[in-house]
Amino acid sequence: MLKKIVPITAAVVLLAAVSINNIHALSISAECAILYEAETGTVLYEKNPDRQKLIASTTKIMTALVALENSDCDDVVTIPAQCESVEGSSMYLKAGEKISMKTLLYGLLLESGNDAAVAIAIHTAGSVEKFAELMNSRAQELGCANTHFVNPNGLDADGHYSSARDLAIIMAEAMNNKVFKQIVSTKTFTAEGRTFSNHNKLLWSYEGMAGGKTGYTKSAGRTLVTCAQRNGMTVICVTLNASDDWNDHINLLDSAFNSWELKTICVAGEKIKDVSVISGVKSSVGISALETKKILLQKGSSVTIDLQLPEFVYAEVSEGDIAGKLSAYVDDSEIYSTQLVFSDSVSRNLSEKLSIWERLKKVITGASSFESGKLGK
Repeated sequence: MLKKIVPITAAVVLLAAVSINNIHALSISAECAILYEAETGTVLYEKNPDRQKLIASTTKIMTALVALENSDCDDVVTIPAQCESVEGSSMYLKAGEKISMKTLLYGLLLESGNDAAVAIAIHTAGSVEKFAELMNSRAQELGCANTHFVNPNGLDADGHYSSARDLAIIMAEAMNNKVFKQIVSTKTFTAEGRTFSNHNKLLWSYEGMAGGKTGYTKSAGRTLVTCAQRNGMTVICVTLNASDDWNDHINLLDSAFNSWELKTICVAGEKIKDVSVISGVKSSVGISALETKKILLQKGSSVTIDLQLPEFVYAEVSEGDIAGKLSAYVDDSEIYSTQLVFSDSVSRNLSEKLSIWERLKKVITGASSFESGKLGK
């Protein structure tokens, strides 16, 4: 009997890791930058990606994520007095005013309200300091090695910093939150007597722009995080201290979408092929993969799929048993492999009676028990 497999360990080589400098011919204004394809976790471009920098209001991406994970959008927030003294961009909140968490989040991400950030932090954690602890804990969970938060709004402070790489990781996680994604993709929003307009002007002009967050202080310079989606690709761009950030993002995102494409190698549970079953209650059984795998390829490249499967199997067959192997190649280099399994169980047909000669004939016919088929894409 074949053994049932446990979660697959696949050998994967990300092509972009080899070709990371292809976009480096671009000249950008940012001191630090990264271009990151979130579906595959592939870095397409980087410039000082791990340098610790002031990040201004791009801090609010993490503020929103932590708030969404630790409070309810329907919460009614009583605005604390300290919100009235917060400097910089503001929702002009008044002490004692009652406003919903949802409206505060829109004010945080669209209007970049520093006072909204303080109100959210105190409501969620009891104080700005305790909320910053939640932010740092979440950053640590995400593996952000060059990030430390002191406040929820990004105003300059000692010990408050992040990096282009870490902000890309945080943005990728935030975009997995449906409410966050809805908010940052909204151009204008009106609620509770207030109207907000999104500061991310690429929402109006860039095809596929799904959201982002702007930021600026005199010390941090212009900071910007954007996320754009086209043809199944989710590309996150981060620039820190960039004098021409809008054009930096347009040029980097264009390079990603013009140079790369996402291809699906296999889909979990989706039948790849049928294999004949001898002496079974059914004449064939499906073969499938246990995981969905997508890879990023430079446009013009082709991936070749090699299947190593038996020409037939004898009943009985158990669902989930190992059936063979799938390997994917680009230019004769293996970039991915995984085991394939039977999609169904097939019992033996006890009513079928074959003579010894008939059984021998089937064995001889199937002497070459494995096939290798290449499917070019």
